[in-house]
Amino acid sequence: MAEVAKKENAWSMIKLGLVLCAYAVVACAMLAVVNNFTAPQIAQNQERKVGQAMAEFFPDSGLTFETVNDFTPPVVGAITVDEIYVAKKDGKIIGGAAQVTGPTYDQGTILIGMKTDGTVTGLKFLKLTDSPGFGLKANDATFKLPNGKTFYGQFEGKNAADGFKAGENFDAISGATITSVAVSSLINEGTKNLFAYFNLKEGK
Repeated sequence: MAEVAKKENAWSMIKLGLVLCAYAVVACAMLAVVNNFTAPQIAQNQERKVGQAMAEFFPDSGLTFETVNDFTPPVVGAITVDEIYVAKKDGKIIGGAAQVTGPTYDQGTILIGMKTDGTVTGLKFLKLTDSPGFGLKANDATFKLPNGKTFYGQFEGKNAADGFKAGENFDAISGATITSVAVSSLINEGTKNLFAYFNLKEGK
């Protein structure tokens, strides 16, 4: 009887394992199907956001926007420069934008625009998953700093050549210092690579 009970227990464990395996296979298959349907839409939404941001960063008429494919930004720790875009007038680069992803309090992706002289033309969040009520204030159009500007709006017009450091040349969000400092790291990395690309194209 004991031997029979052991065999039944062993078979029960095997059946349970097979059932769990089947559930896992079905779940993975469903995720793959959902991803196939949603990935193109997500990519289109991202492309639309970038296009809108570039038009805001560089509102002059007669400009063309291009994705850079002749420059590979280095990966710095957990920060990656996903894409670099340039704004051209009559074939000449007048500025650009870097799409940068990295850790904030959680994770963020920004698009930072800059003229060739280093003047920041704007900052947009493409993604931010920080804490509601604190870190998400960085991307909240209704939240104003004591200087009267939004967190992301305060960077416009500043010179990226000076770098960005919380409390020195930009205001951090009270209660969200980690997010504020992390975003400055993303901005610094993005503008550094924009400078590098501009210099490369100018042959410096």
